[in-house]
Amino acid sequence: PGAGGVEGKMAAPMSEGSPALDPGAAPYGNFPNYSRFHPPEGRVNLLPGGLLRSLFPGAARPLLGLDVGCNSGELSVALYRHLLGLQENEGSLDQPAAGKDLNLLCCDIDPVLIEKAQQCSPFPASISFANLDIMDSNAREPFLSSYLGRFGRSTFDIGFCMSVTMWIHLNHGDSGLVEFLSFLSSLCKYLLIEPQPWKCYRAAARRLRKLGRNDFDHFRSLAINGDMVERITQILTKDCAMELVCCFGSTSWDRSLLLFKS
Repeated sequence: PGAGGVEGKMAAPMSEGSPALDPGAAPYGNFPNYSRFHPPEGRVNLLPGGLLRSLFPGAARPLLGLDVGCNSGELSVALYRHLLGLQENEGSLDQPAAGKDLNLLCCDIDPVLIEKAQQCSPFPASISFANLDIMDSNAREPFLSSYLGRFGRSTFDIGFCMSVTMWIHLNHGDSGLVEFLSFLSSLCKYLLIEPQPWKCYRAAARRLRKLGRNDFDHFRSLAINGDMVERITQILTKDCAMELVCCFGSTSWDRSLLLFKS
């Protein structure tokens, strides 16, 4: 099920051949085969077992999760398994039990990646994948409200934003990043976020230039820069009234996993 579109926002249709497979050809972070160079285990192994139980000891089930910028879903599924303590070989047979504990809505701007995620999901009853531009308020508001309404809810229990902030920032500027974080903080009780460090911004801009493509509209004018963990923590705690609960450490590719609470 899709909402919102990506007209004009895809770098190139994936079917046009090898140029689209170049990382620089994915200016929204919509890399094919993303999990090959940043495997899901690198993140989920940093998270303690029983995290959902400790965060929501007496909460009604199912808990609702939102994964923004899910790519083709490998990390979403790995997070789901880890949070529910499911083994790699446990799939659809255990689905009804799993779905009672957590329902996860995953969205991405790229319809090709979402289609792949839908085809490969081992938990189709409790993990939903949707093509959605989260920065398009006309698309996101009715779509997310409709999903939450199915459970009689107005917010998600937990949101996941894994290596997405840079793409929002590069494509929508400082104000877009603040608006995005503000929106997520208003929609999620907890937010697990993995910001890209500033060196990744420079590398993304370099890749684009190497391909002879236009630079990111906002790259040279970003005033929010430098230590992005610190800057994003500042925005979430000062502007969005969230509290930093925990830093779960850093991945081998030097990205911190931060948990915030509204």
